[in-house]
Amino acid sequence: MPENTGYAEIASYYRQQIQDGSLKPGETMPSLRQVCDRFGVAQTTANRAYRALKMEGLTLPKPGVGTVVAGPISNNIASRVALHAATGKALGGGETSQILEVGTTGADELVAPRLDVAPGTPVHVRRRLVSRGGVPVHLSSSYYPAYVIGVTPELMEPVSTGASRELAAERLGSPQARVLEEVTSRFALESEKAALGLTAGDVIVTQVVRTVVLEDGRIVEVAVKVAGGSTILRWSTSLQGGSR
Repeated sequence: MPENTGYAEIASYYRQQIQDGSLKPGETMPSLRQVCDRFGVAQTTANRAYRALKMEGLTLPKPGVGTVVAGPISNNIASRVALHAATGKALGGGETSQILEVGTTGADELVAPRLDVAPGTPVHVRRRLVSRGGVPVHLSSSYYPAYVIGVTPELMEPVSTGASRELAAERLGSPQARVLEEVTSRFALESEKAALGLTAGDVIVTQVVRTVVLEDGRIVEVAVKVAGGSTILRWSTSLQGGSR
């Protein structure tokens, strides 16, 4: 670590250890004093780094123990945008993305108003399963308007691009600016239960509908993400610069 290490660098160090499996779910994180000694920082800096990891859902406080690594969850979009900016990759260590389906579909009542198109308008869809450490994390269906597919024909192929929004935003000449995330709970479909390895009869899943807008006001993606189990909900209103 460089001299005058900041909280963001410390958070990044432990984030990578969690994502690549060096620190496993349930393991106890180093104490704040150990972090201070390791990086030569004040306790306020160490505490801020740990608070960032907690806000990302990567760690949890455990009474009588300290801070522990949380179980597998899906990173929020702000984390993925920051990860891509730092590493050129949208997936963290130990994460994989399996494309389940690509094609064209008519925009339904959920997707159409968010893409600002009439119901039934043909839009491109990519469905994928994201896993971390071999454990399914979430199912995601991403919907793109015609102008996005026009500049990123790669999205029509059944292979993972690893950073679909970033590629589209770059070619459209406008960076990602903000995201609206709408969270609801519902019963899982049988296909969702099978993909996520959920075996109970009636399973409640969390659905996050995410609308990503570029700086010039165009919508680059509407994604419907479904995750089972205990889901930590997080929101971010900005995808550009600033502290996280």
